[in-house]
Amino acid sequence: MGCNSCSSDINTVPKGCKSNGNCATGDCEKLTVFDWLGNMSLPAGQKPVDIVEVRFKNGRKHFYRNVDNLKISIGDIIAVEGNPGHDIGTVSLSGELIKIQLKRKGLNVDSEEIKKVYRKATQKDIDIWKSARDKEYDTQYRGREILGRLGLKMKLSDVEYQGDGNKATFYYTADERVDFRQLIRDLASAFSIRVEMKQVGLRQEAARLGGIGSCGRELCCSTWLIDLRNVSTSAARYQQLSLNPQKLAGQCGKLKCCLNYELDTYLDALTDFPKPDVVLKTEKGEATFIKMDIFKRVFWYTYKENRSKWYKLTLEQVKEIIELNKNNETVHSLEEYELDLMEERIDKFEDVVGQDSLTRFDIPKRKKKRKNRNINSKNKPKNSAQAKQRNQKRKPVQNQQKSTANSQNKNSNNTGNRTRKNKKRRPPKKSENNNQNN
Repeated sequence: MGCNSCSSDINTVPKGCKSNGNCATGDCEKLTVFDWLGNMSLPAGQKPVDIVEVRFKNGRKHFYRNVDNLKISIGDIIAVEGNPGHDIGTVSLSGELIKIQLKRKGLNVDSEEIKKVYRKATQKDIDIWKSARDKEYDTQYRGREILGRLGLKMKLSDVEYQGDGNKATFYYTADERVDFRQLIRDLASAFSIRVEMKQVGLRQEAARLGGIGSCGRELCCSTWLIDLRNVSTSAARYQQLSLNPQKLAGQCGKLKCCLNYELDTYLDALTDFPKPDVVLKTEKGEATFIKMDIFKRVFWYTYKENRSKWYKLTLEQVKEIIELNKNNETVHSLEEYELDLMEERIDKFEDVVGQDSLTRFDIPKRKKKRKNRNINSKNKPKNSAQAKQRNQKRKPVQNQQKSTANSQNKNSNNTGNRTRKNKKRRPPKKSENNNQNN
């Protein structure tokens, strides 16, 4: 998510709220809850809830009681009770929605586990908090060196300093139980702080580190997903997915959480479907289930003795055969039912230009003659009005040329005919010959 202050300017340069990771509006942090009851007034005689939700590093949230009735709003940086000392966090939620969040976490409003708010953070508190957060990367790097020297089978995934800088929590993952007593001594002597080790699961580690999923978006566990539930392979089976661990596993190495999103819809759709272990009895033999398409409500069956061919049947046909088998009646063959599913060919104009062809770039293009185009482009009119005027000028000239050409052809034909007639009418020159003879 992003607010208007974090949008880009004309030169595509992000503006940013310039708060170094802490958005002033409280809308750019992950796992942010929108207070849709903030503009509503409370009923008469009801007191507002004196509990606020405080966010820390990587979406870690806790509830604190505002004992001194301080004027606290969402986005304020406050100092709260720590163990020991105090911690610095940002207020992420307040008001009546706190009751819903407490109910989701299984806490009561009067619970003694809720610690108290000390004060609004001063500039000195913020400076100490920022200097402590700047040391987290170096502490994690040196902590991994100490782990390698001790040879412990565990992975140090993250380090979080307390707001006063006197305590650091080391988050780690391990497959087996690890004795890290010597590790705590070495870390405490190396950094001169109070050390707390906290083991997290692989899903919690992925949520803290973040990343991009196979869908191209940010991980659900690091943006909005709160309840990290277990995902079993039966969720993939119900959705007719191939049990390929490379496709079904997420960044944490376990099955993706998104497999549970549509599981209830698939289960509702499968209530009308027969079980896959049902065998269809025919005169040619027994037919077993191969696969099905839940969206098209289509099944594929094959004979036990001859598995070379699969037969496509609809849900209604399968139910009909099952009912006949319950009444001790057998069907002649599955071919009869398959003939009823002769689908009519529908022309879909999706590949009109050949965009789906894999060999569309293999055909060489013909070279076009550009000489005539260049000559015509010089005399080509720029506007449609100029083209009309030019055509109007051309018409009388062309008509005159045609008339002159026709008249010339007529004259030439007449002269030709006259010359031929004259040639025929000329008498022979006998006078000269007669004179010579005389």
